[in-house]
Amino acid sequence: MRILIAEDDQVLADGLLRSLRNSGAVVDHVASGSEADAALMANNAFDLLILDLGLPRMHGLEVLKKLRARGSAIPVLILTAAESVDDRVQGLDLGADDYMAKPFALSELEARVRALTRRGVGMSTSLIQHGPLAYDQAGRVATFDGRMLELSARELGLLEVLLQRSGRLVSKDQLVERLCEWGEEVSTNAIEVYIHRLRKKIEKGPIRIATVRGLGYCLEKIQPPAPL
Repeated sequence: MRILIAEDDQVLADGLLRSLRNSGAVVDHVASGSEADAALMANNAFDLLILDLGLPRMHGLEVLKKLRARGSAIPVLILTAAESVDDRVQGLDLGADDYMAKPFALSELEARVRALTRRGVGMSTSLIQHGPLAYDQAGRVATFDGRMLELSARELGLLEVLLQRSGRLVSKDQLVERLCEWGEEVSTNAIEVYIHRLRKKIEKGPIRIATVRGLGYCLEKIQPPAPL
């Protein structure tokens, strides 16, 4: 999952970045409302926005209002001071999906992030299954026929994106957007390498990653041949 954090408290932002990256998320950070608005207009690959309301140069509520006015349905978790009840109410009315009052426990924030991103892709649990292949988004564990797969962090991220869109085409550029933070130099050629490595580990039995030349990849189940 790819997350944008809009928070001007650098200490809090650093804590959020460490926590969410350790949980396997791809995370970018901005420190003002105007930067958040620009990032959201430039990139539609974010799976979640964590939005502090007391941002400089554009209030968080204005960022949220403009985001929803553009028709974006990205889940939004707002962060507010404990006493800011009116701001929380207004944020929810403007289209925020959840809120947390500061201070908060990072473990609770991580759980809310997982719940919101599941909801964003139409899932009710953290477990994604595709035939014998399964991936637990909360525990970051992939299994095949109940046996754990040894996957790198990048391979897990790639598998998560493909599973969330199983049966649908995902382009190399979309994979780069989902898997890479700002400043990371990852080419589409590198994506081919990761796909090759992942194929060797998951293409067993009825599962395969199909290549649509020039367009991208699709995780699909191989149908058994019809009996003669």
